Amino acid sequence: MNSRRKFIQGGLLSSVAALTPLASLEANEAYPHSIPAKPSSGKITILQTTDVHCQLHAHDELFWEKDELVFRKTGGYAHMATALDRMKQSNPENTITLDTGDMFQGSMLSVKTTGQAFVPLLNAMNYDLYLPGNWEVVYYKKNMQKLLGGLLAPKICANMYHDLGDGKKGELIFQPYQIMHRLGVKIGFLGYTDPLVPLRQSPMYSKGILYTKPEENLREYVSILKEQEQCDFVIILSHLGLSQQIALGNNPHCEGVDYIFGADTHERVRKPIQAAYTKIVEPGAFGSFIGKLDIQVKEGKVIGSTYELVEVDPIKYPAKKEILNLVNDLEGPWKSQIDQVLGYSTLPLYRNFVVENTIDTLIVDALKWKVNADVVLSNGFRFCPPRIPGKDGKVAITEGYLFDMLPVDSMIRTAKATGQQIMNWLEKELQNVFAQDASLRFGGWLIRFKGMQVEFKAFERVGHRVQKVIIGGAPLELEKSYVLCACERDGDPEDMLCRMKGVKEAKNTAYTLHGMMKEYLAKFSPVTPTLRHDAKILDGPQSLLSQVTGVDYSFR
Repeated sequence: MNSRRKFIQGGLLSSVAALTPLASLEANEAYPHSIPAKPSSGKITILQTTDVHCQLHAHDELFWEKDELVFRKTGGYAHMATALDRMKQSNPENTITLDTGDMFQGSMLSVKTTGQAFVPLLNAMNYDLYLPGNWEVVYYKKNMQKLLGGLLAPKICANMYHDLGDGKKGELIFQPYQIMHRLGVKIGFLGYTDPLVPLRQSPMYSKGILYTKPEENLREYVSILKEQEQCDFVIILSHLGLSQQIALGNNPHCEGVDYIFGADTHERVRKPIQAAYTKIVEPGAFGSFIGKLDIQVKEGKVIGSTYELVEVDPIKYPAKKEILNLVNDLEGPWKSQIDQVLGYSTLPLYRNFVVENTIDTLIVDALKWKVNADVVLSNGFRFCPPRIPGKDGKVAITEGYLFDMLPVDSMIRTAKATGQQIMNWLEKELQNVFAQDASLRFGGWLIRFKGMQVEFKAFERVGHRVQKVIIGGAPLELEKSYVLCACERDGDPEDMLCRMKGVKEAKNTAYTLHGMMKEYLAKFSPVTPTLRHDAKILDGPQSLLSQVTGVDYSFR
């Protein structure tokens, strides 16, 4: 009864708090350690996970060390729980744990249960605060509200509004900020998620939601937190992507913010990036890392801070029994299907590189075999942890891993486009990835393809990046019509394919992505998705692991 009462109380308070910024203070009374403490000395520890994408177990992870690929095991909710518990034990009264999004998308269990399996798991992890990510809408608005509403801790987001129709903005869906007190220090957390969700993903996912850019109300909320609420420390929880977060940190509206705790692009920031007005961090993905900020406090005053990225090593952090049992119970009804082997790869499968990856090479190989259009396309997704060969030298591609690679089993769609349309689209997609103005970057990797070879300059000015295009062994002809193939995005206009507008004769095939992949693996396993450099970067390394340039940061 006590847990049920806490759930109802937390849900009611979160609903009330969503109505007005000032109501967030009332919500604090439902959570321990939120009542102001007498000024004291010590440290406040803030722990961040993000972009776990429903990865339940320890898994292979890719590292870039000494210009070479290195793989080792990381992550898993039960191991994350042990790591979080140990860090809390050293500072039990003054530790705050956060998850900043993409909690309900990315695995077979999440799809089969419409995300519901992860509600009790996330509650068992004892987080103190949540931010919705760009993929929280994958099961549409109503389910997003139900899933996040089932979480016991508060949710914050200052740029997601109810859509009243005709572009009219209603109330915020979640409270915009949360205030917590530790050691006499008042900490304000302000939340923002990606306003490009309706463009980056199927527009139907986010139907009924209006997103705004952080700049539209950032200054107002920072002012409320700093001047009205008199916060001593302000943190933005942001699911915008590292490039966008750096751009935000260089925006004068961000003055007064101490840190941006970032998410979305799965970047591993080991040393805070110093922007003009704040510092930015981002702790990787898939539960492989935990970001740890220690705020030093002396007699109720903040005197400094230190940050580290903690690798969730399953040997160093053995599985927490209670969480492992819960994971096994939740996964049990689907376990045999999740573990069913569909085929094998002779090469490691991964999705970390900006330009070209083996997972998407496998997907476009299968698409080209099944549909045989002039050019087949696979979106520049980042989710899906790597998988490496076992002792037999083969990577087992299970049904569960197919869902990791392609959580949405979309219909396969074809259409016709002219060479000029393809050229314009390529320039637009390259701009989305490599825009010189970081605030214009979409946050996804380069689109993948087969049947076309493209040479480009990533750091050339807009509209001048594409240097050469070959389709079917011949130079691209601007007036010629080509048949393209990609997945359907629910809610896109009839004349759009893979964000390319104005295509002709667009129609769905009889195949889905999952069905196509199963057929391909059944016929050709073991497969060898060798990188072909169909997309070739001329002014940077083919092994590019991040869109971010011009700051002291490298992915490793």
